[in-house]
Amino acid sequence: MKKVALVTGGSRGIGLGIAVQLAANGFDLAINGMRPAADVEDAIKQLQNHGSDVIYCRGSIALSAGREHIINEVRKHYQRLDVLVNNAGMAPGQRNDILEATEESYDEVMNTNLKGSYFLMQKAANWMIEQKKKDIAFSGCIINISSMSATVASVNRGEYCLSKAGLSMATQLFAVRLGTFNIPVYEVRPGIIRTDMTAGVKEKYDKLIEEGLCVQQRWGEPEDVGRAVAALAKGDFMYSTGQVIMVDGGLTIPRL
Repeated sequence: MKKVALVTGGSRGIGLGIAVQLAANGFDLAINGMRPAADVEDAIKQLQNHGSDVIYCRGSIALSAGREHIINEVRKHYQRLDVLVNNAGMAPGQRNDILEATEESYDEVMNTNLKGSYFLMQKAANWMIEQKKKDIAFSGCIINISSMSATVASVNRGEYCLSKAGLSMATQLFAVRLGTFNIPVYEVRPGIIRTDMTAGVKEKYDKLIEEGLCVQQRWGEPEDVGRAVAALAKGDFMYSTGQVIMVDGGLTIPRL
């Protein structure tokens, strides 16, 4: 029986890059997003071409009812969940300096990136514990997609940095709590990845990368993140719970 992975925000960008790599490695998939089902048909077909069974669970992870619906859809279709990839996230609508940032933007970003991911982890963790108690051979894991912004300060998007720093601590908290059940929890921390989220700052980062911002002088691609996630999901790093996997081309290496 194939393992099942739930990938939030899995129909485009980094999430789709992750889902493609999981499909290529033999996982069945539940893809979550906010867009109408008709808008994700091409992404679903791309995943199905790898031989995976794929369902689309539409809903907002920022809302309790949305999280409940997503998990219930996975239960109804698969009756199991082996891997949660907490990837869904958003940037601030406007990149405001922290001296002018609004509470509305703060709440919107934090509710999705941190609160939503935190409580979806809680639901998935309890279900995985339930499965482990029924079958000692059950082998699940949780993978949180944070960002280099968990530690690299950007004063024009403080709410985003705070949300990712919080998610980093959430990884450690759940890693400790789920250790008893041998359910590892990991953090994958991407750098500058080519997606629709970064399209608006392409020229800026093209120049910075050319000038040596990253050790590896290129943009990261969604499949770079996907390969790291697939290795974790397959169980290649079972003795590394709570750890951070950097996918940033060496950007955060301190250099003189």
